[in-house]
Amino acid sequence: MTAMGKERSFLQGLDAEALNLVADRFRVLGEPLRLRILQLLLRRERSVMELAGELQTSQPNVSKHLRRLQDAGLLRRRQEGNTAYYSIADSSVVELCDLVCRHLAGRLARQARALGGDPADHS
Repeated sequence: MTAMGKERSFLQGLDAEALNLVADRFRVLGEPLRLRILQLLLRRERSVMELAGELQTSQPNVSKHLRRLQDAGLLRRRQEGNTAYYSIADSSVVELCDLVCRHLAGRLARQARALGGDPADHS
């Protein structure tokens, strides 16, 4: 039995081309600023200028990352006059990030217990 138990991983059935698509999805998420953009868009849709202000970076920089996230199918874009608004289009990206965060939190808690500390002390 594998670490996943009796469930068969969807990953097992993928060919090389499909694996390239999966790898590209992970590359898109491998940029901290893109994760911060997703974090902000979890609450509500935002314009490029709103995001640039909240992230304290330039509008061209935010636009570049939004384009990459949109090209990957993770964001949707809505035009209203001269302003484009972005929101999360693929909720699986939120589930994936939540899964990774839960596992990391558990790992940090186990490490803190092993060292005799409380993980809350390290905040």
